Amino acid sequence: MGLKLMTIMAIFMFLLLAATAKAQPRVVFDVTSAKYGGKTNYDITDSLAQAWTDACASVWPSKLVVPSGTYWLRGATFIGPCKTPIEVQIQGKLKAPEDGHQLVNSDFWVAFRYIDRLYLSGGGTFDGQGALGWNTYRAINVRFDYISNSIIQDITSLNSRSFHINVYACHDVTFQRVTVIAPGESSNTDGIHIARSWRINVTDTNIGTGDDCISIGDGTSQLIVTNVNCGPGHGISVGSLGKYLDEKPVYGLIIKNCTLTNTKNGVRIKTWPGSPSAGFASHIYFEDIIMNNVKNPIIIDQNYCPGHSCKQQAQSNVKISNVSFKNIRGSSASQVAVNLACSGSLPCVNVQLIGIDLVYSGDGDRPITSRCSNVIKPTIINVSEALACRPYPINQND
Repeated sequence: MGLKLMTIMAIFMFLLLAATAKAQPRVVFDVTSAKYGGKTNYDITDSLAQAWTDACASVWPSKLVVPSGTYWLRGATFIGPCKTPIEVQIQGKLKAPEDGHQLVNSDFWVAFRYIDRLYLSGGGTFDGQGALGWNTYRAINVRFDYISNSIIQDITSLNSRSFHINVYACHDVTFQRVTVIAPGESSNTDGIHIARSWRINVTDTNIGTGDDCISIGDGTSQLIVTNVNCGPGHGISVGSLGKYLDEKPVYGLIIKNCTLTNTKNGVRIKTWPGSPSAGFASHIYFEDIIMNNVKNPIIIDQNYCPGHSCKQQAQSNVKISNVSFKNIRGSSASQVAVNLACSGSLPCVNVQLIGIDLVYSGDGDRPITSRCSNVIKPTIINVSEALACRPYPINQND
């Protein structure tokens, strides 16, 4: 499917879902009403659970509301299926307990599961209180599992203890005007992680965190990411892939009109060496990306091995093909601005570098350069000689 057609379909789907979400009057379930008894500055875990149960069971379209104010929450699982479309409006700030022992679930704090036609909004904040201990009680702030035909917009994830937003087995979901906030030193706090999902749209979103702003796991397809501001963080990454047995293919990704500032990587594909089974990542398009003092602006790393615990002589078994880096401009904090390190046993094919315009912004008066290996005959157009990946050795006769 062409880039333009995918974009048009994503816009059409968003408008359709938005119109559906606003088309019908809704029965309101206010967590602070007398029936549920929620109060600001108190724990609303039980009140919120009861309000959700009633809202989800409603035969009329419903709206669950958490009004403005600050509320403590030990955890929540919003589980469907619900009888009708449902809106959840978080207007206030939800705060996780300071003591991780008090979390209802050790691996996540808030979850939405098995819901069709969910509309989550309100301008509120999910505060995971991760600043109290980034390396303890690694709970995901908000996870979405098996969600379909839904919109998540105008919410903030603050200081998650682990991934901020985890998207798994979802389809036809738009994330719009989402804000992710955490310091650059917060470890393993990916902004939005997406896996085993299709037709996901992430747009008009600001992410600053201590790991990948957006990470794309196995089984993801027909993903569109547009107008995302990333930084601090580790950039926008496909992967890591190839670590586990029987991972699903990744294909049909568009990352477009994004700006990365002071990140440790730019746009990246990363796979593990010595993959236990074969996989592939294909038809991945990075286009119209601005880099502001970014290390490793353009990178394919098929020797990805944090902690250096891998057998580096083993090659990655993930085949990468049909990848385009187009109209990427700005400044590189590293001297090597383009680094394509593909698998020696499965070289990258049909790689395009088009309109790459990067200057070196690091210390010293050193030339910017590129480094490429195991890339078969890339297409290079409007790229300076220094960034043009020449030579590009491969481990086979072509």
